[in-house]
Amino acid sequence: MTSSRFLVRAVLAGFVAAAAAGTVLAQDIKFFRIGTGGTAGTYYPIGGLLATAISNPPGSRACDKGGSCGAPGVVATAVASNGSVANINGIQSGQLESGFTQSDVAYWAYTGTGVYEGKPKVADLRLIANLYPETIHLVARKGANIKGVADLKGKRVSLDEPGSGTLVDARIILGAFGLTEKDVVAEYLKPNQAGDKMKDGGLDAFFFVGGYPTSAIAELASSGAGIDLIPVTGPEVDKMLKQYGFFAADTIPANTYKGVPEVKTIAVGAQWVTSAKQPDALIYEITKAVWNDNTRKLLDSGHAKGKAITKASATAGAGIPFHAGAEKYYKEAGLLK
Repeated sequence: MTSSRFLVRAVLAGFVAAAAAGTVLAQDIKFFRIGTGGTAGTYYPIGGLLATAISNPPGSRACDKGGSCGAPGVVATAVASNGSVANINGIQSGQLESGFTQSDVAYWAYTGTGVYEGKPKVADLRLIANLYPETIHLVARKGANIKGVADLKGKRVSLDEPGSGTLVDARIILGAFGLTEKDVVAEYLKPNQAGDKMKDGGLDAFFFVGGYPTSAIAELASSGAGIDLIPVTGPEVDKMLKQYGFFAADTIPANTYKGVPEVKTIAVGAQWVTSAKQPDALIYEITKAVWNDNTRKLLDSGHAKGKAITKASATAGAGIPFHAGAEKYYKEAGLLK
């Protein structure tokens, strides 16, 4: 059972008991959804950890007495989704209170540029925290004769689902090498679905953007067939890094995935965003809870990428404004002037 599902069951049980005792009013509960990504990616487990960290339903034991150190009255849940673009759309429509997104997608949405060119700006989009680097994985089937991005021409390639940040970046990377979706046999699958299809020999390569290690790729690497991780490097990428400031050079260390050597690639920042319409006091308490010492223990003992989520880097790479509540906390903490 995932941590977020366990949390929801525990919260509901506690709520029923408290309601029976007449101690909880409906307005005391603040439900706070975190849009993540597919369950086989990195967003979902990280969302579960943060949902646990910021939840503090009415009737919980006090933090200093070994109870919850989350935001008072908050019941948070991690919601599986199609990823960055879908999460921003969900926040904009009110279907989500917050969500994870790549820094590039957040910037484009807020400014009405890039993939949001010609669309209304998402002017209410606000940042809660920068989380960790999201690494661009280009996974290839062994024997597919793919050594670099240019070799994808004519191959069967999954670019991830519509609404995902991965699809956005895959198109940019293909474009840097003079390719479009028409130059490959494009499919649009979640990484776990792409992995299953690759195992069956029905796919040559797929893109995934997320913190390493990710379970879908780890399982594939441990299977009998194995995988190759393809470098995203070269003069074309150097030019792309200059053109798009939200990309940065990155390295996937050797044996992050079984039998796979060190690979040079690029990354974007994973960010936690919300709407300016969310109450300042609520986002202040949530931000404060994220950087509580108890949350540090939770992040360090959960998904491997949790260790990369640090208070010191929380304000790094902010391409959009901080929510006023988060800004208040960071100013108090000396992280913003």
